Amino acid sequence: VGEASLGNKVGNKALLYGAIAGTIPDLDIIANYFTDTITATEWHRGFSHSIFFCVLLSPILGVLVNKLERKYQLGWKPWTMLFFWCLFTHPLLDAFTTWGTQLFWPFETRLAFNSIFVIDPLYTVPFLFLTLLVLFYNRDSKTRRRLNRAGLIISTAYLLLTLVIKQVVNQKFEQALQAQGIAYQAISTRPSPMNTVLWNANIDTEDSYLLGDYSFFDSAPIRFTAYLKNRSASEEMMEYPNVKRLITIAEGWYIIEQKDGAWYFNDLRFGLIPRKQGDPYFAFSYKLGRDKGQIVAEEVSKTRGDAQYLIQSLWARIKGI
Repeated sequence: VGEASLGNKVGNKALLYGAIAGTIPDLDIIANYFTDTITATEWHRGFSHSIFFCVLLSPILGVLVNKLERKYQLGWKPWTMLFFWCLFTHPLLDAFTTWGTQLFWPFETRLAFNSIFVIDPLYTVPFLFLTLLVLFYNRDSKTRRRLNRAGLIISTAYLLLTLVIKQVVNQKFEQALQAQGIAYQAISTRPSPMNTVLWNANIDTEDSYLLGDYSFFDSAPIRFTAYLKNRSASEEMMEYPNVKRLITIAEGWYIIEQKDGAWYFNDLRFGLIPRKQGDPYFAFSYKLGRDKGQIVAEEVSKTRGDAQYLIQSLWARIKGI
């Protein structure tokens, strides 16, 4: 994006400043070091991923870089446009993922299309490859501009394709639910890690959530596993303000359960992680504790399991059942 904005005028500097701008929104993770878990989670992909933030920060960066790069004699406006588009396309891309972005901050609406995993080689590899090729051509080269344009077109086309794939997947799950006579209130689908072939679904029914997955290579019917909501058992916990905040963060897709004398809040939006031994566990889970009459949350560390097993399990499931 930086190359498309100013590459023909400043060459590789456009790529450099574009890359810097593209990383700035994710600096919101710093909040993890000076605030509580719930607040940091609320802030993640919030203000720093908003249009307001892009409009606010881009002219500041434009003025600063214009002073640093006076030899180009561009003025602050072209630099401002570079920073705006590089800042803005970051949250726009993140809006296609499961976590989504609060693009219209200060409004609380979070935009999440749930059509691509945060890391997808089919999106990243062609884009990076063409961007690296751009580095070896002069800034006035037509080939340079064509390579950069190709990278943007291919990556954008793939993003749009994921929306089409998602609609096909939704139909597959809806047909499976109808065939099995399952009444449901809502359905949420998302791709599994690093691909758009294997998809996971959360199904909201009256007393439980059904979790299932579907690969385009499947020949067997979709199977669902039920997880009880336990709303009556966790009714008291749901009255605490901080638990209500977690419910809002999870967009209503949650289970509160008690294990080994402790309460846990499970965010269902990110599915399950398989274990080599034992049952799979929720990717995002928070241990709830009490402090001065209030509930505090601590994110449960993900088990550093066998990475090879996780990859093998994912690949085996992608190939279908």
